[in-house]
Amino acid sequence: MAGLKELLYQKILEQRPRVARLAKEHGSVLLDQVTIGQAIGGVRGVKCLVTDISHLDPEEGVRFRGKTISETFAVLPKIPGSEYPYVEGFWYFLLTGEVPSIEQTLEVVQDFRNRREVPQYVFDTLRAMPRDLHPMAMLSGAVVVMQRESLFARRYNEGMSKKDYWDPMYEDACNLLAKLPAIAAFIYRMKYKDDTPIASDPDLDFGGDFAHMMGIAPPYDDVARMYFILHADHESGNVSAHTTRLVASALADAYYSYSAGVNGLSGPLHGLANQEVLRWIQSVMQELGGELPTEEELKKFLWKTLKSGQVIPGYGHAVLRRTDPRYLAQMEFCKIHLPDDPMFQLVQMIYKVAPGVLREHGKAKNPWPNVDAQSGVVQWHFGVTEYDFYTVLFAVGRAIGVLANITWDRALGYPLERPKSVTLDMLEEVVDAQG
Repeated sequence: MAGLKELLYQKILEQRPRVARLAKEHGSVLLDQVTIGQAIGGVRGVKCLVTDISHLDPEEGVRFRGKTISETFAVLPKIPGSEYPYVEGFWYFLLTGEVPSIEQTLEVVQDFRNRREVPQYVFDTLRAMPRDLHPMAMLSGAVVVMQRESLFARRYNEGMSKKDYWDPMYEDACNLLAKLPAIAAFIYRMKYKDDTPIASDPDLDFGGDFAHMMGIAPPYDDVARMYFILHADHESGNVSAHTTRLVASALADAYYSYSAGVNGLSGPLHGLANQEVLRWIQSVMQELGGELPTEEELKKFLWKTLKSGQVIPGYGHAVLRRTDPRYLAQMEFCKIHLPDDPMFQLVQMIYKVAPGVLREHGKAKNPWPNVDAQSGVVQWHFGVTEYDFYTVLFAVGRAIGVLANITWDRALGYPLERPKSVTLDMLEEVVDAQG
């Protein structure tokens, strides 16, 4: 039975001829046309990125290696006594496209355990940072300072064949991913819990060990497993994924590249949205008297919000045209583990009332909730009440997808990304020429 790395190499050898054939024999085939609106509107919707890791379907949501979220959760090996899969098995699945057996999954679990130890200088660096620094800046700094560990950088400087780039990138990706739970939990305990870190438990899996190091009892271990898988990837066009791949396309190593992706994720139009949604949900409850409102009271509040020129946070999505399956996955967890939580009950009521209000309002292309509409409520319920930390949780999950992507980018020899720019004069000349 081939191990993960051996199987990955077999997949790479199968995929390389496909890429070469498409580029050589069909490189001039028209894939899409770019409008002026797309050029000045963030290149939204332009088909110009390639990844097999995930695809975002407007109706079905994200598909990981062709499988929906519910299918992914169903087929991956589960933690004993848990309804949720090993994150390590999910990593195997994203890299290879094959569902691992429990034996193959446990091999990755052990491999990650062997890679978990974080260099002491990383913790020393974090402790030297101002304690009021945003935890995302701390995470980015911790990752980039670990660049001294990069095997890719070392082997590149020594000289190696392009066909071998994937190997040290894979090693860097595994080393970095295995260490992220300890780094994230350390930031949390240092910044919010009087600098009282909790040592890793060598007997626990990725999600279970993270919950242990956070100091939060079960079922928070399942929250971690669910959360990391749900946030792993969302195609390559989102800021964190694209930034990571863009930087890596310059043959920067995984540490530089992922740190850049973390910086992109920290923006309020990307990863910070989850904390803004929770803050808004709490303000709704406070403004409506601190109690669960009636549906009519909530409806009036939502109309007041929209008429004031504001949006309903957590509703709408750039691509999706139905309820985000990541929202539904969290909702099912909440129904089991926190059905009586007042904020979850309010989230459920908003889900019942808001789509109708938004449809009547008429300006929202998608009146349904996205992943951020509920994720903060889950964290708050289990005692993670520090808003600023929520995006760090997002970043740990997002690492799974982006690190898988840059491993494959080096395996398939994708080149440096370098789009061509035009001036406003050029755009106006195009318009004038077309009458």
